Amino acid sequence: MHKTRNDLPLKTRKQVVELLNARLVDAIDLGLQAKQAHWNVKGPNFIALHELFDKIAEHAEGHVDALAERITALGGTARGTVRTVAARSSLKPYPENIHTGAQHLEALAIALSTAAKASRQAIEIADDLDDEVTADLFNEITGALDKDLWFIEAHLQ
Repeated sequence: MHKTRNDLPLKTRKQVVELLNARLVDAIDLGLQAKQAHWNVKGPNFIALHELFDKIAEHAEGHVDALAERITALGGTARGTVRTVAARSSLKPYPENIHTGAQHLEALAIALSTAAKASRQAIEIADDLDDEVTADLFNEITGALDKDLWFIEAHLQ
């Protein structure tokens, strides 16, 4: 941990940084999975899905920055290298052999719901650690993930 004048206790900051880093790797993975879908989708509704998947990747990038900046604001180190993401993401590996819109929609629905569930759990943990700022960040991210999931699932109904 780096020295900071942040008044949260060191023990709390360490626990919160660990929590934030866990969700950071998921957000990076989610963004890459959305890009994989964006690059490789084929079939009916191509352009609509191509653009939707790119928007989801952009949203994930915003989550990544917010999480990483909160980590460093608390005196921690953001752990977002490719190797760290591959080793620690809680998301299922994205299937590389899919191409249809429906296949990509299903894969991204799974990734988004997994990320949202973990983010929702992080809200409670941050609250229990008396870090309302981090809990608010997770509230914001969870709402955005839920909205992206809604957009994806609307295509599957």
